[in-house]
Amino acid sequence: MGLLSKKDSKLILDPLADNNPITIQVLGICSALAITAQLKPSIVMAISVVFVLGVGNVVISLMRNIIPSKIRIIVQLIVVATLVIIVDQVLKAFAYELSKELSVFIGLIITNCIIMGRFEAFALGNGPWRSFLDGIGNAAGYGIILIIVGFFRELLGSGTLFGFKVLGDPVEKSGLYAIGYENNGFMVLPPMALIVVGLIIWVQRSKNKDLIEEN
Repeated sequence: MGLLSKKDSKLILDPLADNNPITIQVLGICSALAITAQLKPSIVMAISVVFVLGVGNVVISLMRNIIPSKIRIIVQLIVVATLVIIVDQVLKAFAYELSKELSVFIGLIITNCIIMGRFEAFALGNGPWRSFLDGIGNAAGYGIILIIVGFFRELLGSGTLFGFKVLGDPVEKSGLYAIGYENNGFMVLPPMALIVVGLIIWVQRSKNKDLIEEN
């Protein structure tokens, strides 16, 4: 028997595709629009949400039998706010410029509907291990979409990845720019994030017709 049972494996694998929180559940769209103009912030946001949701799910699961029903939302907010503060302080200590770039969006993790939804729908009714797997799976599914969107928006909008010129130099007209390629300025605008997400949803559902019937 492997480390994970088939049932436990689905907690991680399902959110990566067939039950993705962004493309299927249509949650967390705001950050997909806001911070995906470049790849680096997309990756940092993805890692931050993996930490917050993975640890947060475990904490809520451990406390599930002692949290009064009437104040459970307040307790959940306190837990996620504490974890977000930790993320924010770590970024300020080790990646200050990136912390300033993400600024308010790190704080908005507190109100990310994916996180609050998993606390409420899963962590309150399951043990710590399964809650951890559920948190990691849903956060990874969210993060994958952010990274894909950030990759294409930065590549096609700026001709760079992680700030490095990969398509050539537009000033010196080298690489693809030598044959007339121009950066698509629309790709760095927020509406293009929604269009890219829409294309991902279209590709995903065209490959899996069952998703169309279920949704």
